[in-house]
Parts: sequence; C-alpha cells; structure tokens
Amino acid sequence: MQIEIRGVEKLSFRERQVVALKETGLSNDEIARRLGLSASSVATLYHRARTKGYKVVIVLPGEVLAIPEGEENE
Repeated sequence: MQIEIRGVEKLSFRERQVVALKETGLSNDEIARRLGLSASSVATLYHRARTKGYKVVIVLPGEVLAIPEGEENE
C-alpha cells in the first residue's frame, strides 16, 4: 500500500508528518510520542493541515485486492 498526499506543497513539514502518520491510522497520542510533541499539538497541526485542502490517495496493487491479471485480447 502506498499513500500519496496531493496538495502537500501547501503543508508545513510538521503538518506533512502528522498527516502521513494520521492517514496510516495512528492516534494523536501515538503520533505525539513518535514526533516528540504533545497530543494537542498533533491535533492542532492536523486541523490546520485539513483547512489547507490536501487530498489523500491510497494506491493498492492488484495483488493486494486479489484481482487476477486479465488475458490479453488477440
């Protein structure tokens, strides 16, 4: 699985870190521990990032979804 953040150029470095970790399912407390921040700082950074308008795209390879490769038409 690959996560792509579109509009990342609008975000600060810390906002990018928080968004990336948040989108993988981590809680504010878990992110705070990893980044050496308080949970309230994480919440603020995430809220600020959301107001800047980014989009997250999750790219899943076909085998993860168990989609077989199609046969080519002759």
